[in-house]
Amino acid sequence: MSELQVNTEEKTEYKIEIRNVSFDYVQSKSKYEALREIDLNVKAGEFICILGASGCGKSTLLSLLSGLNRPKSGEILVDGKKIKGPGTDRAVVFQQYSLFPWLTVKGNVLFGIKQSGKKLGRKERNALAEKYVESVGLSAAKGRYPSQLSGGMKQRVAVARALALESDVLLLDEPFGAIDPKLRLELQELVSKLCTEHKKTVVFITHDVDEAILLADRIVVMEPGRIKSIHKVSMPHPRVREELVGTTEYEKLHRQLIMAFYDQVAERIDAGVAL
Repeated sequence: MSELQVNTEEKTEYKIEIRNVSFDYVQSKSKYEALREIDLNVKAGEFICILGASGCGKSTLLSLLSGLNRPKSGEILVDGKKIKGPGTDRAVVFQQYSLFPWLTVKGNVLFGIKQSGKKLGRKERNALAEKYVESVGLSAAKGRYPSQLSGGMKQRVAVARALALESDVLLLDEPFGAIDPKLRLELQELVSKLCTEHKKTVVFITHDVDEAILLADRIVVMEPGRIKSIHKVSMPHPRVREELVGTTEYEKLHRQLIMAFYDQVAERIDAGVAL
């Protein structure tokens, strides 16, 4: 067991409570157990990264948090209330941008504001949209359509739209997985900055060890169907990758995560499971 693994949770109020959650996929009369008796609590304002190889259940867990699927057993609570489906109390950013092609950058963000259900006048909605478009550095492109944007710009719009909901909880499913390394680093730092400024409670899915260390307060390592270990990241925010790499704390945590992550990859290869 790693020195940084968390064995017990403090008795306190939690923003998110995942209690004994299991989930199965049923296909062609066969059943696949995606999650088995998952327990995890997340404090308000905490940034959690779920780290694991493909097929370990991390995206399934996010689908349950978003309300797109429901647990076979157990329950998930936000602010003490059981999740029964999608809701505006949880904003979601997927790996695929999911923008409306007929709406401009600002129009897509305005859609998020309208979905929030807040009773705002047209002038107030426009001002809020401008604010979030500016927050992701796209003011100069606010009149463009998705077909006129790069992949990185599209993902910035998706982040701005999610933030515009002004939900306390932000769920991100490998949002930068298809973006080139340089832009990926820029977006990682942007999301970290914005989530800190807006005091978001974040669950971020990734298979990138460095990304998890850069962003997270705690890193939850998953192996197929269950949580393998939980690691606390005590390095203060904001974090700059160039300043982290080479430090004793970074190297120690990086080594522990690599060992935990690649142990499960090796096990899946030995078992003949596709990654």
